[in-house]
Amino acid sequence: MKKILCFSVLLFAVFQVHAQEKFTIKGDVSKVSMPIAKVYLNYYADGKSTMDSSDVVDGKYSFSGSLGDPLMASLRAKYQEDPNAKTIRAISYNRDIKQLFIENAKISVVSTDSFANATIKGSKSHAEFVKWDNLMKPENQKGGELNKEYSELYKKKDQAGMDRIEAEFDKLTASKNVKNKQYLAENPSSPIAMFIFRQWAGYDINADEAEPIFLSLSEKLRSGPAGKEMAEKIEIAKKTGVGRMAMDFTQNDTLGNPVSLSSFKGKHVLIDFWASWCGPCRQENPNVVKAFNNYKDKGFTVLGVSLDQPNAKDKWMKAIHDDKLTWTHVSDLKYWKNEVAVQYGIQAIPQNYLIDPQGKIIGKNLRGEALNKKLEELFK
Repeated sequence: MKKILCFSVLLFAVFQVHAQEKFTIKGDVSKVSMPIAKVYLNYYADGKSTMDSSDVVDGKYSFSGSLGDPLMASLRAKYQEDPNAKTIRAISYNRDIKQLFIENAKISVVSTDSFANATIKGSKSHAEFVKWDNLMKPENQKGGELNKEYSELYKKKDQAGMDRIEAEFDKLTASKNVKNKQYLAENPSSPIAMFIFRQWAGYDINADEAEPIFLSLSEKLRSGPAGKEMAEKIEIAKKTGVGRMAMDFTQNDTLGNPVSLSSFKGKHVLIDFWASWCGPCRQENPNVVKAFNNYKDKGFTVLGVSLDQPNAKDKWMKAIHDDKLTWTHVSDLKYWKNEVAVQYGIQAIPQNYLIDPQGKIIGKNLRGEALNKKLEELFK
């Protein structure tokens, strides 16, 4: 099913700064028809997002820095302002933004008719990325077509049509997974192998499936910053799989009182990770409300864990009130660094865990009717 989620930037933090080697990017936009004033470089590494900028002088720009493993970055053009223009030109992904893999090397980026239409040389990891991207092109093109169709059906509120498209997305995801798994088997030492592994494993890692493939990758990749980060995520996934005992935690509720998961022992509990700022979470809330109201008198309850931002308690409280979420809520208001979210390896929301009266995980990410169906099985 096509699941709309709010992702942590950590999901895309594929690699981290580790060594002090240098990269340089030399760019040429002299052939681009629209005059460019500045170029921005953005990437995520070492636990933080980095954005750098370079003025364009005589059609040239440049960047430099140090990296650990190769990583995905983006370049974005800012055009010279036209004082006579009546409207501001909207940013076009296909025209104004160029994604590329960068590494500690001398990298050349030469744009032609548009900024995004660029030739990149000097980055072995980017050359490998282009090969992989070409391999996935049929699925990516099909995915773009399905997204457009899904958007139109969503506007029309055509649920049957959306269900049909979601089934097509499932097939597309399965096709991508087959290709990614084959790529990893044939290229265990590829400089983008860890990036591909992250694509394959997804935000909800199945440790039993993922660990053997992870261990088949080269020792060099596994011992690098990205490999160590992934190893940690797999260990967390082992602890949060269906059949495991849920890890206990304590966090303050809306009144500042500590609430522990273990205090709900004897009930079926849905640990619901969400946030007031997360649109997909707010869209899912009515389904959780329905499940809660249907089964709250039969031994079922919900424990909401909010990833709301610091100094945003008012927004958290308002969302609870507006969405009629009449169960227990906890949060430390640390955004993606919410200690419970980190403990459970949460990389995207909404996510949930269904816990049985003994504290065992018996379901994960039960959304929409899937949650009500599972509860119906339990309480019929």
